[in-house]
Amino acid sequence: MRTTTLNRTNRTARAIGLGERLRRYALLTRQHRPVGWLLLLWPTLWALWLAGEGRPDPVIVAIFVAGVIVMRSAGCAINDLADRRIDGAVERTAGRPLVTGLVSAAEAVAVALVLLGIALVLVLQLNRLTVELACAGVFWALLYPFMKRYTWFPQVFLGFAFGWGIPMAFAALTGEVPRLGWLVFVANMVWVLIYDTLYAMVDRDDDLRIGVKSTAILFESADRVLIGVLQGLLVLALLLVGSQAGRGVPYLLGVLAAAGLSVYQQVLIRERKREQCFRAFMNNNWLGAAVFAGLLADYLVT
Repeated sequence: MRTTTLNRTNRTARAIGLGERLRRYALLTRQHRPVGWLLLLWPTLWALWLAGEGRPDPVIVAIFVAGVIVMRSAGCAINDLADRRIDGAVERTAGRPLVTGLVSAAEAVAVALVLLGIALVLVLQLNRLTVELACAGVFWALLYPFMKRYTWFPQVFLGFAFGWGIPMAFAALTGEVPRLGWLVFVANMVWVLIYDTLYAMVDRDDDLRIGVKSTAILFESADRVLIGVLQGLLVLALLLVGSQAGRGVPYLLGVLAAAGLSVYQQVLIRERKREQCFRAFMNNNWLGAAVFAGLLADYLVT
């Protein structure tokens, strides 16, 4: 009886240990902050619906949705590995698992490799062109975390990493990446520049102190004006996408909602306070959703 009780206790301890370890890995991959994968998901859904002319293959949609979540999670682990020696000096990132010791560097590498392996299994279900594009996508994901050390425009490299699902979606559904696909990609590049500059404004004081580069630092006091210019370019690019794809009034209403949200973001950042800049960044989830809602409604009524 005593041995049975002891074995049961040991099994319980191991189960608790595994549960805690998984919780820490979930923190490492930011499962508690879904806005990251949502910002990656919305433009991928734009591309899937445009490429599929409103009726994308549901199996391919499921593969891309799963791929977005998996690759964003892997990207978080890779990013935290690259930044583990500087995150502790930044207020927003000081509590990350690699900084506090909840997760070791070796564990983070293992988590990233497992997630990349899952992503590989997913993409191998698609055609050859999509697989080839996916290889380039991994390159952008590995390159981006280091760019803040060498260039004022790490946001551009994030744009490649976050937008690469767009040409992949067109390739998966049509076997090619047409001009419309690259136009959607450019629109998303502009959008990433906007929201990641807002994100960098949160960390600007810390980044200046430790020598990390960003567009928020480069833009200096012209940040609001330049973000406004980019927001105007985003709306123009989305209108061009709609025109080239032959979309109608519902899509236009979605773009107008995005324009209204852009104005709201300008109101939020008018005093450049950390909390308000972060709220403006988070608000971009609704911007992406508004554009997709307009696109979805447009295909449903035509």
